[in-house]
Amino acid sequence: MITDSVDGDAWLGEGKRVLLEAAEALTALAQRLDAPTWALSVSLVLNTTGRVVVTGMGKSGAVGHKLASTLSSLGTHALFLHPAEAVHGDLGMLAAGDTVIAISYSGETDELLAILPGISRLEIPIIAFTSNRHSTLAKASRTVVDVGVPKEACLFGAPTTSTTAMIAMGDALAITVMRARGFSEEDYAKLHPGGSLGRKLTLRIADVMRQGDAVAIVSTKASLIETVFAITKAHAGAAIIVDDAGVLAGLITDGDIRRHLLDDGDIRTRIAGDILNPNPGTVPPHLLAVEGLQMLDEFHPDPGSKAGEAPVIDNDGRPIGMLMLKDLVKAGITTY
Repeated sequence: MITDSVDGDAWLGEGKRVLLEAAEALTALAQRLDAPTWALSVSLVLNTTGRVVVTGMGKSGAVGHKLASTLSSLGTHALFLHPAEAVHGDLGMLAAGDTVIAISYSGETDELLAILPGISRLEIPIIAFTSNRHSTLAKASRTVVDVGVPKEACLFGAPTTSTTAMIAMGDALAITVMRARGFSEEDYAKLHPGGSLGRKLTLRIADVMRQGDAVAIVSTKASLIETVFAITKAHAGAAIIVDDAGVLAGLITDGDIRRHLLDDGDIRTRIAGDILNPNPGTVPPHLLAVEGLQMLDEFHPDPGSKAGEAPVIDNDGRPIGMLMLKDLVKAGITTY
C-alpha cells in the first residue's frame, strides 16, 4: 500500500522512464535497420530447407525461446538449442539445410562461442543478433542484425532495454518472414485450434450444434403441453416444429408459450401448429460457428440483440440440430 504520495509519484516516474527509454531505443533501432542486412536475414530464414535453430544464453536464451516459438506459430519450422547443452551432444540436432539465429548482446558469450566451430563445420549460416559488429560472433556470421541500445534501464546494467530490443527485433523478423511466405490467418488458425482465433476460423456450426436428445423436436400436431415437456427434457429454450414429412415447419420458444399463456390462460386445447413461428431464422451446418453467431444477430428484430437459438437444417429442410447462443459463448466464439 502506498502511504506517501511522494513515493507514489517517484514510482510512477520510474515506470514511465523505463517505458520511454525502451520506446526511444526501439525507434532508434528501426531507424538504423538497413535494407541489405534485413533482406539477407529474411531471405536466409525464408529459404531455409531444414529448421531455423535459435540459440542464446541467459536472458538472451529466454529471448531465443520466445523467438523460436513465434517463428513456429507463424509457419517457420523452428526450435531452440541451448548452447551449454549443445557442447555436450545436442549439437547433433543441427543438420545441413538449417539456419542458426544466435543471440548475444555482447557477441562474446562463452557458451555460444564454443559451438561456433561445430556450426561452421556443418556450413550452416548464422544470423547474429548482437550489439557488437566486431565481436567473435559477428565475424562468424553470415549477417549481423544490430540490437544495440544506448543504455539499460537498470542503473547497474541488468539486461532490460536490450532484451526488449532483441524481442522486438525477433518479432520484426518473424512477421516479415510470415508476410513474405504468404502465411495467412487461416494457416495460423490451423496451428492454433485451441485459441480464440483458431476457433473462429475452424469451428463450424456442425461442431457446436446440439443434437439428439439435446434438441426438442415435435410435430405440428403436438399439444403445447407436449411441447413444453420436450423443451424441458432437452434443457433447451425452444422446440423445432416439423410437419408429417419431417420438414421444418417452424419454431416455438419458451417465451412464445409464456406469451400465449397470457393471451388465454389455457393451453390444454392448443397445438404447436397454432402458435409456431413459421419463418424462423435457420442455419446450415457447414458454416463457421462465428458466422452462425452473426446470423443469430440478424435473426433478432431488435438491433444489438441476438436470437437465442436457430434450427440447423439440411438441404431438404429437415432439422439436424439446434444452434444455441449460450453454447457459442461457452465455446469461446465471439464476433470481436
